[in-house]
Amino acid sequence: MTPSSPTKFATTLRAFFAQHLPLTRGLSPRTVLSYRDTFVLLLRFLAAHYGCGVVDLQLRHLRAEDVLVFLNHLETERKNSVATRNARLAAVHAFARFLATRDPEHVEHAQRLLAIPLKRGPARAVDYLEGSEIAGMLDAVSSQRPDHLRDRALLMTLFNTGARVQEVLNIRQEDLQLDGLTFVRLRGKGRKERLCPLWPETATALRRLLHSTPRSTADCLPIFRNHRGEPMTRFGVRYLLRRYAKRAQAAVPTLAAKRVHPHTYRHSAAVHLLRAGVDLVTISHWLGHASVETTNRYAAVDLETKREALQRAGPLTGDVQSNVTAWRTDASVLEWLEAL
Repeated sequence: MTPSSPTKFATTLRAFFAQHLPLTRGLSPRTVLSYRDTFVLLLRFLAAHYGCGVVDLQLRHLRAEDVLVFLNHLETERKNSVATRNARLAAVHAFARFLATRDPEHVEHAQRLLAIPLKRGPARAVDYLEGSEIAGMLDAVSSQRPDHLRDRALLMTLFNTGARVQEVLNIRQEDLQLDGLTFVRLRGKGRKERLCPLWPETATALRRLLHSTPRSTADCLPIFRNHRGEPMTRFGVRYLLRRYAKRAQAAVPTLAAKRVHPHTYRHSAAVHLLRAGVDLVTISHWLGHASVETTNRYAAVDLETKREALQRAGPLTGDVQSNVTAWRTDASVLEWLEAL
């Protein structure tokens, strides 16, 4: 092999990114970029680990033992979370499956990579904001600031739709219906589209934002832009939310104990809908969840709903036995059970 000849690892990796992911599997550009970032980190790590250049790496350098050391490096050196570690491993698993189908002689190698398990991490409590806390952050948006129309519309849209932050940042004027029955078209994971209704207050805030936007750029760019006229990033949104949460702490002290980030608004929207009596299936479609099982966790985090359930149950008394066994003589319950 001449020095200029690409290695088997290089040609397989190129086919993986240029053909398999975007064309065969049809993954979204954002997923492809996430996989790319994984392999940028992995290739640099392997090159440093073996003391060679990235261009000299072979498939034999991508052993399961090496990937495990890389994953440990992500957690210990780069301080990545378990969720990020598992996302990186998912990219390696996808490459291993492609390797097995492209080159059958490497099936055993691929199987060893696929045998690396995802790591279980601690389940964090879901953070969400109460109505008074969201109102306090909206009040913290000063009308004296040049971007107050954008910031107010952004906060209201995040809470109204419960959308992922990137879904909101991708909204263009053509995605909005602000007359009659108002709604917004959102594009979620897997490029799935869904329509989300808008409250009158949210529609009004969006109209004011659009009226302040030059017509020449209103149609072709996302509606939420920074002071340079460029599309906002999720990091910019995180910064804004933290700033308004800090400003609102004087009026709403409970915000001091909350972790406020874009996904907090998504959780808050889900809990708000749950308290309003909306069923979990509808909430699942509202949020763009692939499965209603993902939505079920909100039924377990809403303290207000738990308190109401506790009040309905009532305290334990001396006549609790008659209440517990009442179903045995309730004909309607027995008929319902038999009909299942």
